[in-house]
Order: sequence, then structure tokens, then C-alpha cells
Amino acid sequence: MSSQVDLVGVGLNATDTMIPLVEYPARGSKVEFSSAAVLPGGQVATTVVACQQWGMQTRYVGSLGDDSASTLHRKAFERAGVETQIVAVEDCASRQSLILVDDGGERTVLWRKDERLDLRPSDLQREWIVSARALHVDGYDTATATVAAGWAREAGIPVIADLDAIYPGVESLLERIDYLIVSRDFPCQLMGEDDLEKALQLMQRRYGCSVSAATLGPDGVLAWDGRSFQYAAAYQVPVVDTTGAGDIFHAGFIYGLLQGWPLQRQLDFACAAAALNCMSVGARGGIQSVAAIEELMASGTRYSDGYVASLDGLVR
Repeated sequence: MSSQVDLVGVGLNATDTMIPLVEYPARGSKVEFSSAAVLPGGQVATTVVACQQWGMQTRYVGSLGDDSASTLHRKAFERAGVETQIVAVEDCASRQSLILVDDGGERTVLWRKDERLDLRPSDLQREWIVSARALHVDGYDTATATVAAGWAREAGIPVIADLDAIYPGVESLLERIDYLIVSRDFPCQLMGEDDLEKALQLMQRRYGCSVSAATLGPDGVLAWDGRSFQYAAAYQVPVVDTTGAGDIFHAGFIYGLLQGWPLQRQLDFACAAAALNCMSVGARGGIQSVAAIEELMASGTRYSDGYVASLDGLVR
């Protein structure tokens, strides 16, 4: 029998090789770099670790190879206190990402994955999912995420999704998501609608989620709850590396959700958590305490650009 946890995450991990550069290389150039750091990352894995560090009890479900990267991840989960249900794939390298970070902190990701690492529905156990207060998925292994989300829905457990690509079969998954928080371009691509506000409304209506939202980088986040838009501006901080910002945003949102906060406070907390993470190298390098996040919320400066609430809705 699985122990009760606050959050279960089903999805990707990755071993990130971080390479800082003064500027992005021109095509055909040779560029010297001074350092490289190998760090654990990955969308769902990073979100779960952040929530654990903020005092939640968490479980991670995913796959790893049998290489040194697997050892790196297992030790990171163990240090954080995350319970793991990991499918081990023999004679296989774990997921790898090469991340080029320019002087402004913007990152470019090159990644590879052996198909043998794909998580299958048969790899899941229902107990892992229904013994949690919330489920978080990234949708990469879409069929598996769909099964997990279906079990959660049947058990009355909210499902949060972090999606940045339209994977084959994603429609069935979307119908099982309660909090659909996606990357900037996803709503417009999915709905065939150029206007982001309309795309978020259409997405929420079609798939029946409680909240549809798009993270907008330095423009913050825009969310639609079926009645009105909620907007949170991003916080201004010295940016070192944007890797993991979206993953930590989702962690902040989930933390606020399970605290029972209003949507606006969830979005503000998530923006502050993501901003602080950008001040250090790596997907998990800048995970700060709840107190530090709330301090930034109370006294931090926000970007003035982005979407602005008005009585008539939201205007650019």
C-alpha cells in the first residue's frame, strides 16, 4: 500500500549540462567556453523536488537508465526526501540535455532520449496516483499521463499539466486536466487562434478545465478561470539562468493550490518562485524558501510591460 503524499508527479527528468556563454554562437563559428556544470533537471522531476523542499510530501514516477546520470538523480531525490517509483532501463543512457546559457540568462536546450526510456501505462500502479492530493504531468509520455490523469479524476484528485508541445494523442489527456498551465505559444497553436485571450477561453471551454493559463516569460502569466482573466506580472531580478523557470512556476502554483489560496495569490507566488530560481545556475539551483518567496512578493519590483487588467477585460 502506497503512503499518502501531497503531490505525485509523472513525467520527465533530465541530466542538464549547463554551458554559460557570453552570446549565442553564430552559425559556423568556434566558441570557447570556460565551464560546464552537470546538474539534475527535467520538468516534472524539478517541480516535485521544489514542492518537497517547501515542506510537501511528494512522489516521483519516471524512468532512468543505468548510467552515472541515474546515480546523480537518485541521490538528488534522496537528499530532497522525495519518494521515487523509478523504472530502471538496463544498458541505456538516461535523458540528457545540453543547455547553452547566454549572458542575459536565456537558455537554448539541445536534448536526446533513448526511446526505451518511454514510460508506458503498464509501468504505473494506480495506488501511486490515488494516494496523493494532486497529480502533476508533463504529457511527454502522453498515453501514460492520460491513464494517470484518468485515475486521478476518478478519485477526485486535481490534475495539473505543464505542456509545451502538442503531442500525438494529447486531446484525450487535455480532457482530464483541471489546471492547464502551458507555454506561451501552446494555446494559439492548439486552438488555431492568433489571439491569446481567445485561445485560452476556447481551450478552457473545449476541455472543461478549471483554469487555462499561459506562462509568458518576463511578461508574467495570464489565466482564465471560465469567468474572468487573472494576470500576474513577472518580478524583476538579476537573471543568471532561465532554465527551470517554468518548472518552478508550476511548483509554486501547486503549492498555492494545496494551501487553498485564491488563484491570484497562486499566480503571484508562482511568479516570485520562478524569478528567484532564475538568479542561479540550473533548473533547481535557485529554489528558495517559502519565506524568501513571500518576501519578494511583498517588496519586489515587477516588470511594467505585459498584460494589464481593465474593466473591459485584458488589453495589451
